[in-house]
Amino acid sequence: MSKSFIRVMLWALIISYSLCLLYWMFIGFGRVRHVGAPLSYNLIPLETIILYVRHHNEISTSTWLINLFGNVGVFVPFGLFIPVLRKCLRSYIRLAMLFVPCIIVLELSQMILRVGSLDVDDVILNLLGVWIGYFIINRFL
Repeated sequence: MSKSFIRVMLWALIISYSLCLLYWMFIGFGRVRHVGAPLSYNLIPLETIILYVRHHNEISTSTWLINLFGNVGVFVPFGLFIPVLRKCLRSYIRLAMLFVPCIIVLELSQMILRVGSLDVDDVILNLLGVWIGYFIINRFL
């Protein structure tokens, strides 16, 4: 297979995955728009993470796993593929400079549309996922 074919396939994969992620974040998993509900947000770093860790016995395992590990896992593919596709993004800092604003826009959108909340801990966990993906691929680049 040629390098250009592989690049096209990787772009198609990351674009398809991004569309699936948008679906999951705004429509999937039984999300309901809470019309008239107050805006939901957390701007205190690590507050939600600590809450889930401290009260893991009181929170369902699926909720705990999805909120902590799911927020990390769903962003790992971006750390794996984006640095391969864009050489200028082969740095933890450059990836953060790209993804932090994107994640914040997604979080703000969830809050404004009332299909979720803006949580700074989600930004932290999502970025951690990007960095884990980059760490993995960095070993092979």
